[in-house]
Amino acid sequence: MSKPIAAMASLVRPLVEPHCGDLDVTWFTSTEEALAIAPHAEIGWFDMYDKEKMAQVLAAATNLKWLNSIYAGVEHFPLDQLKQQGTIVTNGAGLNSSPIAEFVAMGMLSAAKRTDKLLELQGQQEWPEQAPGTTELADGKALIIGYGGIGQQVAKKLSGFEMDVTAVRRTASDDPAGLGTEVIGTNDWQARLGEFDWVIVSAPATTETQKLLGADEFAAMKPSAWLINVARGSLVDQPALVEALNGKTIGGAMLDVTDPEPLPKGDPLWTAENCFITMHVSGVAQTRMFQRAAARFVENLKRYQAGSDMIAMADLDRGY
Repeated sequence: MSKPIAAMASLVRPLVEPHCGDLDVTWFTSTEEALAIAPHAEIGWFDMYDKEKMAQVLAAATNLKWLNSIYAGVEHFPLDQLKQQGTIVTNGAGLNSSPIAEFVAMGMLSAAKRTDKLLELQGQQEWPEQAPGTTELADGKALIIGYGGIGQQVAKKLSGFEMDVTAVRRTASDDPAGLGTEVIGTNDWQARLGEFDWVIVSAPATTETQKLLGADEFAAMKPSAWLINVARGSLVDQPALVEALNGKTIGGAMLDVTDPEPLPKGDPLWTAENCFITMHVSGVAQTRMFQRAAARFVENLKRYQAGSDMIAMADLDRGY
């Protein structure tokens, strides 16, 4: 009996090959090699930084029964094709939740204490009497839009700062993370925006979340409130954000994601007031991502071969 054909990047080979004895694996090192094996693969792990090339490979993977990915978002996958094929998709949901939450905390502390201004003062060799940033996180109120793995880890980190945290899920519920966070539904958060000092976006990118925050939402926020986005740039109306920042409608923004990416030189967001921009690095600002991803793949391979439910199965209808 022939072994199931699998295709995976050679990058993960040292971590998973010892567990792939029941598979006929091609360890590809280029897009061309991936394209050659894709039509024959039953199992595929085709993650690529270049999303257009990855889309080409996936379009050719017409016999794929299981697609594994380290990416939490699946909006760049050919979802209609995968649904039609009946392909199981397991994504990276939760793999990098803790380091992304650490990045959120870093951004909030940087904004609260104005690390940017402190470093400017150091560069100018100045020693002022007053601190440039005096905001305290303790007793502040944070809204987390999107309360999956990342949102729950953010809430956990913020609980250490003694913050009052409210989170948004599709429907109101008890806190699944057991942190005592108030969890409200998607129809409830806009009316309460004025309560919060921090608005943190960690929701998936879907058709429903396109430009979730725009001019109306910024106008409803506190003038001192900061927006923190570690989700996708598409969730924010970027021109409206630039206007809100420069008009001091909100206090500032810390953005790990933009629309488009990379953000072009000369884009007005680069020079907007009180805007910290990082280069979509919150999910890779860690040391053990591939070890965690490989361990999950190995466990899911056992479940796939046993016909059991797998970890982090994406809902292709919802898009995450």
